[in-house]
Amino acid sequence: MGLFSSLLGNAGVVEPEKLQADFGQLLIDGEDLEIGFKLIRDTFIFTSKRLILVDKQGLTGKKVEYKSITYKSITRFSIETAGTFDLDAELKIWISGEQHPSLVKKFNKSVNVYDVQKVLARHVLG
Repeated sequence: MGLFSSLLGNAGVVEPEKLQADFGQLLIDGEDLEIGFKLIRDTFIFTSKRLILVDKQGLTGKKVEYKSITYKSITRFSIETAGTFDLDAELKIWISGEQHPSLVKKFNKSVNVYDVQKVLARHVLG
C-alpha cells in the first residue's frame, strides 16, 4: 500500500502471516483469519466467524479498541468499484437496527473489491 493511498484513507491488504502474528490472540478455537486490510493505523479483519475492527487510539496508538461484529448482525452491504477518475473502491456495511451504513471503508486499487464482497456474501448469506 503506497503512502499517498494511505494518506487518502484507502485500505490495502495485509499479509496473512502479519495478521496471525498481530491478531491471532483474538481468535477463539476453530476460528480462522481469512483476509485483513490496513487503513493508516486501523485494521479490519474478516475471520471465519466475525468481522473484527481494530481501532488504534490516541497519539501513540497504544490504546486499542477491538470491535467484533457477527456476520448474522449484518443486514446488508454494498460495494462500489473504482472508476477512471475515482481511484478507490468503497465498501458499506449496515448493522441490524441501523438506517445508515455503520461501516464505510475505502480500498485502493490493489484490493479486488469483488473478493471482499465474496467473503461477506459467503458469511452473511451462507
